Amino acid sequence: MERLVVIGGDAAGMSAASQARRLKDASELEIVVFERGRFASFSACGIPYWVGGDVLERDSLIARTPEEHRSRDIDLRMRTEVTEIDVAGGRVRARDLESGTESWTDYDKLVIATGARPIRPPLPGIDAPGVHGVQTLDDGQALIDTLDRTEGKRAVVVGAGYIGVEMAEALIQRGYDVTMVQRGPEPMSTMDPDMGALVRDAMCGLGIKVIGNAEVTEIRTGEQGLVRAVVADGVEYPADVVVLGIGVRPDTDLARAAGLPLGEYGGLLTDLAMRVRGHENIWAGGDCVEVLDLVSGRERHIALGTHANKHGQIIGTGVGGGYATFPGVVGTAVSKVCDLEVARTGLREKDARASGLQFVAVTIESTSRAGYYPDAAAMTVKMLAERRTGRLLGVQIVGREGAGKRVDIAAVALTARMTVEQMTALDLGYAPPFSPVWDPILVAARKAVAEVRERG
Repeated sequence: MERLVVIGGDAAGMSAASQARRLKDASELEIVVFERGRFASFSACGIPYWVGGDVLERDSLIARTPEEHRSRDIDLRMRTEVTEIDVAGGRVRARDLESGTESWTDYDKLVIATGARPIRPPLPGIDAPGVHGVQTLDDGQALIDTLDRTEGKRAVVVGAGYIGVEMAEALIQRGYDVTMVQRGPEPMSTMDPDMGALVRDAMCGLGIKVIGNAEVTEIRTGEQGLVRAVVADGVEYPADVVVLGIGVRPDTDLARAAGLPLGEYGGLLTDLAMRVRGHENIWAGGDCVEVLDLVSGRERHIALGTHANKHGQIIGTGVGGGYATFPGVVGTAVSKVCDLEVARTGLREKDARASGLQFVAVTIESTSRAGYYPDAAAMTVKMLAERRTGRLLGVQIVGREGAGKRVDIAAVALTARMTVEQMTALDLGYAPPFSPVWDPILVAARKAVAEVRERG
């Protein structure tokens, strides 16, 4: 009987373990999973909505409990941290975080699903009580506990990516005065600044104070060492609680120490079957890996649960003796600020330039429904296309109800390497309650075609 060891018990790790178990029963394959946290198989993406009160119960974010996994002959060991991978010896060393005891476990096959960790810059006061990252359910619970016992109602969010923006809204919903401080000119650095400006307007409309082009240099503390302010470019912003939304990086210290191959962004490098390059019996998936960007042709680090679950399915299939591949991504993501939907896929302008691509960029204004139909809402669509060929390179959308998921049309077009001219002939569904006669995506594609013809 072979033994599979999985490091990490969330999306990629448990998907891999579960898929391997579907293909091989306990008489053929023993599965041991090490998870250092108190929860497994949870939705980190749902934490801001739990903090904000949209999701009432923490356990609603748990897809499957440890007991449910164990009932399927998966030996899931919670609060156990792997501290070393011995590749030559085919074993891992793990520490029980409750007792402190350490032991080695041999493996025939290994899956690394260590995820990503929040960026915590080495600033004075960064570890003070009241400063929170939000990555796990433990993090979310700690933040809620702070919010419940803190008398003041002033919050500063550092960073304006997806988590930062979502956490700012959650804090507003909890009655806090919120200031967001960011290094870039506009929120949502995954969008171009002109589209990010639309997000800023929506945030300001919620009462969030948005400070752009500001570098945080210190978190100041007061009585009993509790946080009292965030300092950026010499300006002090009062705070009773601070939330870090600066971003994440691959958690690959174990892999680096074991001599496994890492990419430009510090993520593990794998082949199409998610095997770690150069290692037949080691797989990796989730937020700790780099993946191929199908638009630019370069490796990227994109931390999303959708990718992690797919990686796990592919890894589990390989471990179980089957064959599956993960071809890459186009970088699709969607979020919201109150009722404003924000979506993107493909390349931004600076991504296209960095890839050496010549491109055109067009922006159109449209509506989510026929203009005469009740509650038709404004929508802005930005589209990038390669200048000579007209190949679609990227789409960004900001609008109200019905705007965000339109990005999926563009994601499919990117994956199929369609040109914007081909997109204009897409047979999309139409009825006045759902779309104008020319869907906003098609309007943008038509404008992009005209721009390509003029400049290409």
